[in-house]
Amino acid sequence: MKRVVVTGMGIWSCIGQDLQTVTESLKKGRSCIIFDQERVNQGLHSGLAGCVPMPELKPFLSRQARATMSIESKYAYMVARQAFEQAGITEEYLRSNEVGIIFGSDGNAEGVAGLKILREEKDTWILDPGSFFKGVTSSASMNLATHLRLKGLNININAGCASASHAIGIASTFIKNGLQDIVLVGGANGYEVYMAAPFDALNALSLRNNEPSTACRPFDKDRDGAITSAGAAALVLEDYEHAIARGATIFAEVIGYGFSSNDNGNIAMPDSEMTIRAMKKALLNAKLNIADIDYINSCASSAVLDDVIEAKALVKICNGHKIPISSTESMTGHEGWMGGASAAIYSILMMCEGFVAPNINLNSKIDEAQDLNVVPKTLYQQVNTVLLDSIGLGGTCSALVFRKI
Repeated sequence: MKRVVVTGMGIWSCIGQDLQTVTESLKKGRSCIIFDQERVNQGLHSGLAGCVPMPELKPFLSRQARATMSIESKYAYMVARQAFEQAGITEEYLRSNEVGIIFGSDGNAEGVAGLKILREEKDTWILDPGSFFKGVTSSASMNLATHLRLKGLNININAGCASASHAIGIASTFIKNGLQDIVLVGGANGYEVYMAAPFDALNALSLRNNEPSTACRPFDKDRDGAITSAGAAALVLEDYEHAIARGATIFAEVIGYGFSSNDNGNIAMPDSEMTIRAMKKALLNAKLNIADIDYINSCASSAVLDDVIEAKALVKICNGHKIPISSTESMTGHEGWMGGASAAIYSILMMCEGFVAPNINLNSKIDEAQDLNVVPKTLYQQVNTVLLDSIGLGGTCSALVFRKI
């Protein structure tokens, strides 16, 4: 089996739109949650969000090309450019070699907007000619593959908030088996009100509109809900020997992937056993024990019930080992479809820089997390191996293990 390494990264997050800024935000434990009055004006009770600026694509793409791109696609295009640039992959290389793409994006609001126009106007000719390519869930992967001239594997993963994590795991499997030398992986999540509205309706979002910077509180007893965020994250995964031959810089190795599905009959509420199965499978795949892990990046989102489920799973998987744990979502909010990829990048940056980012806004741990080493402040120490878990609605769970080279 071939080895799979990370040779490039790109990030467009509320905590930064380049790796240096993101690294500083993580070190400082900087919350980038804002209050957006427009979201309340449009009917949401929670006006909180992790907001990122829209990228300017005019220097890179024609008007015709941009006309097919959803908000998620625009975020994704920018991070793909960043990741390829860091990996030393040029346009000439892409024209001459086969590079694949697996991107996670489980829906966007463009299709909802188009349906709303159709119902109001009752005339399909009034729709944007590019509305189909904007509205499908595979908008990010199809636009990136087309505009970047990618010749290889072209797949979109629809797995809720585990989409990007599964994209990394599945792409690693293709590379390990020699089916692709390089795959661009990642995820993208939109900022549209339509995407947050269903969670707001379920009363699953934080209502601390007057205190946005301290509203996201994973594992804290005083949490009152998650906060939606947006952006995109991408990684270049590559066969180790291929990367060495190219003279590429290697940042980390993907050594474990695990997955599971919920079997409790509840489409909206996963259970801790599902998460445990995925993490155990990832560790087995990596040929490691939990004692070999230096840091766990948890997907705890500050949601009232989800954090309890996550804590119970981590207590069992840690089995008494005081492994540093934090949820970077305490700073970014819940990054949805991009979450697995962004958490991977955050963790790799910690490995490269020698620190563990804090779980901010943690004043009093929930009872279920009392036995966990949840880190409230930045730790400066060597991090060689990390475990990440991601949970998606509908019972899909993914776990990954990365190792520093």
